[in-house]
Amino acid sequence: MIGAMSSVEPVIATIQRLSGSSWELSALHDVLKGANESLRDDSDFQLSTLDQLDPSKHSLGYLYLLDVLTCGPVWKGKASDVVLLIARFINSCDAVQIRLASEKFVSLCKRFKDKVLELRDPLRGVAPLLKAVHKIQVSTKRLTALHPDCLQLCLLAKCYKAGFSILSDDTLEVDQPRDFYLYCYYGGMICIGLKRFQKALELLYNVITAPMHLVNAIALEAYKKYILVTLIHSGQFSISLPKCASTSAQRSLKSWCTPYIDVGNCYNDGKISELEAVVVANSSDFEKDKNLGLVKQAMSSLYKRNILRLTQKYLTLSLQDIASMVQLANAKEAEMHVLQMIQDGQIHALINQKDGMVRFLEDPEQYKTSEMIEIMDSVIQRTIGLSKNLLAMDESLSCDPLYLGKVGRERQRYDFGDDFDTAPQKFSM
Repeated sequence: MIGAMSSVEPVIATIQRLSGSSWELSALHDVLKGANESLRDDSDFQLSTLDQLDPSKHSLGYLYLLDVLTCGPVWKGKASDVVLLIARFINSCDAVQIRLASEKFVSLCKRFKDKVLELRDPLRGVAPLLKAVHKIQVSTKRLTALHPDCLQLCLLAKCYKAGFSILSDDTLEVDQPRDFYLYCYYGGMICIGLKRFQKALELLYNVITAPMHLVNAIALEAYKKYILVTLIHSGQFSISLPKCASTSAQRSLKSWCTPYIDVGNCYNDGKISELEAVVVANSSDFEKDKNLGLVKQAMSSLYKRNILRLTQKYLTLSLQDIASMVQLANAKEAEMHVLQMIQDGQIHALINQKDGMVRFLEDPEQYKTSEMIEIMDSVIQRTIGLSKNLLAMDESLSCDPLYLGKVGRERQRYDFGDDFDTAPQKFSM
């Protein structure tokens, strides 16, 4: 049967006949894999051939044919038509069918992303790739190979809210480490764009603490942003990496990020003039890394951190005194910073416009409103869910033959003879 597939017409007929039950789809899949090479060599095979198929009913066959048609170089004038064709297929295809050839679907979607970038129109690819992620994702806990590509397009198109929509689920299953690195790195940048610095820190933290034998470029860039976001969000910097970071990260990351560590150290000292000097001296490095905007936000946050310190010492202060103590140019700038901090909920204060005095207040939140109870309950439920997932993963790992075999080999490597108790290899009866 496969040998008869010398042209596209018999393949089309087979697709139309075998796109019903799961058994038919399995048989069709075998036929399509066998006919793949002959389709590539068929000179009569054109984009118009696809008009004979319905992408929602014949998704598996349509996927194979579309993959063959778009795998080679596409004439620049037809790139827009190809992008439109793939986008329509992604929107209408059947999730069950495309999951039978998930690798081919991922390859097609990545090709779609490349074509969109060639056209310099990333916005055009955001909605189709979001749809593709949901269709290929068997579980919300599973990270797919399309997550990083989708987030990359959201970043380039500045569609931060669209990208954030796929960052809310807890990821527990990962196939390729590189996908995880990019997912967390791009996700961190999207959260920075939305000024959700807590979530950005969480994602960037995942990158720099992920297992790695050698420091990679993604972890290096993530650590630079991690330092700056830590300053903006937490108002302090620690030169020590998290204890769970790999040995290679502990050993190498800091030596590649000296300008950023200098910024962190100056920030801890609280001296604006010294921080400005470090930023000016390393501005070319920050600009090359495209982090100058974040550096400026970190500088601005130092003024706010110094104002926050004043609230712990004084009940009232004039705007002019605040400007003098935190090294702002004048009272107007001090007022602007205080108003912004009040709006962001960082401090609680009242400004008397007549005499220019600021009165600092206690936090009015009593943590007993229905809204706060709902927030606390959602956090508790999420924690319980994570605990259950960890227990399930631990049980699964403890029964995994590959893991147990590796543990056994490691134990043999460090077996020093009779000085240590070892597990018996067999029991004598």
